[in-house]
Formats: sequence, structure tokens, C-alpha cells
Amino acid sequence: MNSLPNDPNVTKALQRVLRGETAEFEVVLRRYERALRGWLAAHVPMGVDADEIAQRSFVAAFSRLQEFEIGTDFGAWLFTIARYQLMTEKTRLRRIADYHARYGPELLQRELDRRCSESPEVWTTKLEYLEQCLESLGDHLRRFVTWRYDEEIPLQEIAARSGRSVPAVKKQLWKIRGKLQECIDARLATEGGAS
Repeated sequence: MNSLPNDPNVTKALQRVLRGETAEFEVVLRRYERALRGWLAAHVPMGVDADEIAQRSFVAAFSRLQEFEIGTDFGAWLFTIARYQLMTEKTRLRRIADYHARYGPELLQRELDRRCSESPEVWTTKLEYLEQCLESLGDHLRRFVTWRYDEEIPLQEIAARSGRSVPAVKKQLWKIRGKLQECIDARLATEGGAS
């Protein structure tokens, strides 16, 4: 983690920031941004966004600027913050991985057991309810289902056809699936409970 030599412009900008001229932090950001992002890119594990860690590091440095001692090496201080931000992210990822490794297989097995224990009649009923629930969707929403599941159109093309972004299409499909599941569950509860 090589620090960059102290820059008098950065020192002056830091002094102005400490006096309340927060826009001056941009001078500091521009001075260290490339070096910090480069260092992080070389050290982040796969799947971690170096830019996100850099952003968090700059935000942390800005919010803790009162702790920085003018005249000392700001670059070293900033890189130390970045190193701790990176360690925090790695710890978070390890916890998530540990949770999934520990509980994922058991949860998956339970769900598979539950699904396998349902009779073919239950599945037939669910499919009938799904068809009814699909019919109850508006044409606009049904079109998304048709494109994605009947015609197997990629999300990018659906986004282009609908004039939406890919994340918006994903969210729309997620909401539609939720509506369909609620509809099926409601029908199972009322009609299934009545029989």
C-alpha cells in the first residue's frame, strides 16, 4: 500500500474542508481516487465491487476528517480506512457464505421433501389455479409472462420491447410471480379448504 507524496494542494483543500467548505473535498478525491481504486481492484475478492469499497472509504474519510491530523500523510490515512473497509466486506462475505454452507443444504432438502410429498392431484390443482390466475392478470402483465416463459425471450429484449430497464423488467416479473403465488394460495385456501 504505497502512499502518494503529500500534495500542498491537498493539504490546503483539507484545511478548507475542515473550515466548512465541503466542496473542496473533491480536490482530495481527485488526487487519490485512481490510486485507491487501483489498489482495491488488486485486493478485492472476486465478486466484490472495488468502486463500492472506494466510495465507502471516501465517505468514511470525509465523515471522520476531524480525526485527521493536518501535516501527516493523508494518503496513508485514507488507505488505512480503505483496508479496514475491505476487511469488513470480506468478513461480511464470509458470514454469508458460512450461513449458506451451513443452512442452505438443509433448507433445500426440506423444500424438496415438502414438494415431493404433495400428491399429483395437488399439482394438477395448482396448475389449474395458475391458469385461472394468469387469466385474471391484465393484458399488460400477461404479456410479460408470455414473453419470458412461453416465448423464452431474454430479459434484455423484453426491456427493449417494453421501454424499461433490465432491472425494472426483473422487478416486474418478480411482482407478477408474487401476485400469481398469492392468487394460487388464496384459491387453495378457499376452494381447497371447502372440499
